[in-house]
Amino acid sequence: MRGDPLVTAARRQVIELARYFAASALAFAVDLGLYRLVLGLGAGYAVAACVGFVAGLAVAYGLSVRWAFRVRGLRDARAEFVVFALVGVAGLLLTEVLLWLQIDLLGVHRVVARVLAAGVVFLFNFGLRKALLFTRRGVAAQRRIA
Repeated sequence: MRGDPLVTAARRQVIELARYFAASALAFAVDLGLYRLVLGLGAGYAVAACVGFVAGLAVAYGLSVRWAFRVRGLRDARAEFVVFALVGVAGLLLTEVLLWLQIDLLGVHRVVARVLAAGVVFLFNFGLRKALLFTRRGVAAQRRIA
């Protein structure tokens, strides 16, 4: 059923999820690389996670708006980045809580804990960013607010 609008919409969603995953994987590679580098320089895991996060955020945003998502909800790129970054900050806070739980309470290795936290935060970030910035519903809601 090639012409079925539900199939077409589902196919677009899968493509966007796959592209966002690829963009996030690259962003996470940058994030994790800096995380490990900063840990190696003697910083704590919370500082290392913040440094990696900032670099990963820049990579994720650039790829998301240029390649991963078809619909952009805001015309103002600065406002869009602010919302994108705020979702990322919420994801960072979630990351910090998950790292604390895993490392300090459960004794999970720091790098393993970071990878596990990244999986949870990936789903959180994708869902929130998609809903707020990269859907027609998000566009309509933002226009109603403005």
